[in-house]
Amino acid sequence: MVMDIRLARIDDRLIHGQVATVWSRAMGIERILVVSDEVAHDELRKFLLKQATPPSIKSHVITKQKLLELYQNRLFDRTRIMLLFASPRDVLEVVEAGVGLKTVNIGGMRYCEGKKMVTNFISLNHEDVQSFVKLADLGIKLEIRQVPADRKMDLIQLLKKEKMLHD
Repeated sequence: MVMDIRLARIDDRLIHGQVATVWSRAMGIERILVVSDEVAHDELRKFLLKQATPPSIKSHVITKQKLLELYQNRLFDRTRIMLLFASPRDVLEVVEAGVGLKTVNIGGMRYCEGKKMVTNFISLNHEDVQSFVKLADLGIKLEIRQVPADRKMDLIQLLKKEKMLHD
């Protein structure tokens, strides 16, 4: 038995109303692990994320290294888990280090200088695109959905359509 990862999601807001309630309910989540080296070292952000978690769910903010340790030590075997990441690079790093993911859900990635809007809630730069391509090459499905009821959109197909990728 290994960690029962029901949802791996990239959303730079991490835990917020939509994620915490809608996704958790739809996926039967018992525990949310926010995987971010930056946030794990920021006490205020950790506190705020815990406040945003529904009372019936436990949440932890951990480093990528801690995720690798937890993934291998069976502490959360049979616990239905949601992994939340702020960037595709973080997902790629843990996957390359041995965390097994089949699908990554892409929620919100806000616009900032140097990024291109690909949907009304996802903006990507070159590094993001490269990380997503490597994840896809590893056989991981990359689906865009803000909430479970949304139709799944394939990120790689969208990147080709937006001419950010070439066949």
